[in-house]
Amino acid sequence: MHYDVLIIGAGMSGLAAGIRLAYYGKRVCIVEKHYRVGGLNSFYNLGGRKFDVGLHAMTNYVPKGVKLAPLPKLLRQLKLKAEDFALCPQQMSVIKFPGKTLRFNNNFDFFVQEVVDNFPRQADNFLRLLKTIFEYDELNLYAKPISAREVVGSIITDPLLSDMIFCPLMFYGNAQENDMEFAQFVTMFKSIFCEGFARPRAGARQILDVLVRKYKACGGELRMRCAVTSLECANGRVQSIQLENGEVLTADRILSSAGYVETMRLLSDYDSASFNHDVGQISCMESIMVLGKEPAKMGYDTTITFYNNSDRFDYRKPDELVDVSSGVICCPNNFQFETPLPEGIIRITNLANFELWNKLSEEEYKAQKAAWLQTTLKEVVNFVPDFRDSIIFTDIFTPKTIHRFTGHINGAVYGTPSKIKTGRTHLDNLFICGTDQGFLGIVGAILSGISMANLHVLQKT
Repeated sequence: MHYDVLIIGAGMSGLAAGIRLAYYGKRVCIVEKHYRVGGLNSFYNLGGRKFDVGLHAMTNYVPKGVKLAPLPKLLRQLKLKAEDFALCPQQMSVIKFPGKTLRFNNNFDFFVQEVVDNFPRQADNFLRLLKTIFEYDELNLYAKPISAREVVGSIITDPLLSDMIFCPLMFYGNAQENDMEFAQFVTMFKSIFCEGFARPRAGARQILDVLVRKYKACGGELRMRCAVTSLECANGRVQSIQLENGEVLTADRILSSAGYVETMRLLSDYDSASFNHDVGQISCMESIMVLGKEPAKMGYDTTITFYNNSDRFDYRKPDELVDVSSGVICCPNNFQFETPLPEGIIRITNLANFELWNKLSEEEYKAQKAAWLQTTLKEVVNFVPDFRDSIIFTDIFTPKTIHRFTGHINGAVYGTPSKIKTGRTHLDNLFICGTDQGFLGIVGAILSGISMANLHVLQKT
């Protein structure tokens, strides 16, 4: 079977690329190794309940009518309407460090005033940083990478303010330990602080259902439970795609959202001795608690809490199974929904070590999940009202879970630290989209799929 374009992975970026290409008449096939679409941003059913994977909130929220922003741009590119995603904005989120709290919502001026009020001696420096951010072209695919820590540190002289700014940006889209590439910093700063958080009441399935319906309506083919086992190469091109069921497909061009290193390992001529590229280390443990009462009735009306309990923010693969010294506490109930969710939910995300989790026996694995849940809960109730007596159901996934369901080496949530911004590989017809191309988060992943489809297929033809 021959296609104009074959896309590996039915995550947000793969589906978006598929829609864009199928809309313009390309014969497109997306192959997905699992039974459900979504990749890092999917959903599952357990105990009669529906849970999201990955989605705390969508970034880049802007009200209907705003045109010059990433969210309306992707809607135009995919021929969708704002109502299709049914996004509801956050109420209020916070960054909590010892002795200091910064609040933010979807009003950027509010956040600027928070910084000025809490760090008056840094007010002028912060305004200088904003000027630097707004003058920088973060969409330049060919710009030389520079350190965000160095840029921010040259302007903001208070390390506490610097760390408080970096904390949510790193947790929401950074593959590099203790630093960020400045373009990524600018992208995340704008998407979180300048624009903001929102969420569909139905969660990730709302976005995915819209994308799948649109893709199929445009004539795209979607094959589930269809793993790629090998990309057969010759003469500087991928000649054919070998599937797990033995079928062989061919395509003029291939877009892979499976991750750069993971894609390279599919090549028939892959040589581990000569291949040298950074492998991501940032993974996490996610704890999901269902509560018997609404969090707001316990005095908790914050949407997302980013916390850190020490003098400095340390963003790296922990030496233990989990690092509870910092993390993200998300309450899906505290978005501005027209009708409340049926149950209270708290989700906690902490950095975790894939290698240590992967070494455990099945019995040890279960025991450690239970033990670390208690350790995590003991820590987070220092930052939010104590909800432990209201927990009626829990579920936990670890770096090992992420690796099993995404194929990402080390369960790396944000892929390789060394992004392939142009999407190009050493093969003429193989391109990268999604996490390892460099646009992160749900909106970023969708824009990555659109951008790479435009750049490497539609502009070529």
